[in-house]
Amino acid sequence: MTMKVGSRQVDGVTIVDCSGRITLGEGSVILRDMVRDLLSKGNKKIVLNLGEVNYIDSSGIGELVSAFTTTKNQGGELKLLNLTKKVNDLLQITKLYTVFDVKDDEAGAVKSFK
Repeated sequence: MTMKVGSRQVDGVTIVDCSGRITLGEGSVILRDMVRDLLSKGNKKIVLNLGEVNYIDSSGIGELVSAFTTTKNQGGELKLLNLTKKVNDLLQITKLYTVFDVKDDEAGAVKSFK
C-alpha cells in the first residue's frame, strides 16, 4: 500500500492527512515534497494527521524529523496528530516523542498554534 496525502486549511493551519506507509522510497518522498511545497507557498503552520498511517520505517522517521527541522528553520511549526499505537510506540522508543508536539484531537492541534 503506497502513501497518500491530502491537505486542507482550518483557521489558517494546514492539515496534511496522511494514509498508508511512510517508508524508504515513495512514501518519504511524497511527505518531503508535500511539506516543502506548503512551506514554499508560505504555509508555516502544519499539522501532519497520521491517523491512517499504519507503518513507518526508519527512513519514514527520518523524514518526519527532516520535515520538522525544515519547517522550524523556515520559521514555521510542525505538529503531529492522531498517532496510531504503533507510531506512538515507535516515537517513544526512539525518544522522538519529546521532540515533536503531538496532539490527540484536531481542534486542539489547530488552537495550539500561536
